[in-house]
Amino acid sequence: MTTQQQYLGTGRRKSAVARVFLRPGSGRIEINKQPPEQYFPSESLKIKVRQPLLASETDGKFDVMVRVHGGGKSGQADAVRLGIARALQNYNLELRPLLKKGGYLTRDPRKHERKKYGRPGARKRFQYSKR
Repeated sequence: MTTQQQYLGTGRRKSAVARVFLRPGSGRIEINKQPPEQYFPSESLKIKVRQPLLASETDGKFDVMVRVHGGGKSGQADAVRLGIARALQNYNLELRPLLKKGGYLTRDPRKHERKKYGRPGARKRFQYSKR
């Protein structure tokens, strides 16, 4: 049995969670068993996923397999980007300053705020009526 070298990275954003597996290969990216062109609807999200690979000049050196769930497409794209950056850091720690400078290792802490009772939304108030 041959053991294949694999690097793992987990990315989170809003309520999306992405598990990223980097394996040495030809540069194929697969998100939930689909190419990014098919999985993500907009061009900006497809570019966002590739950013850490392009910044570290490792695009084409790894096959990227991603399992992502939760949230919407935008949150998922950010989660995948963080996961890829963390997996690249596991591959080579010398890439950390480069990825950190690009902002790819920073977890975005903003989350959906819950609706409060007695209000129509999280912060919105009902319209005030003087009379």
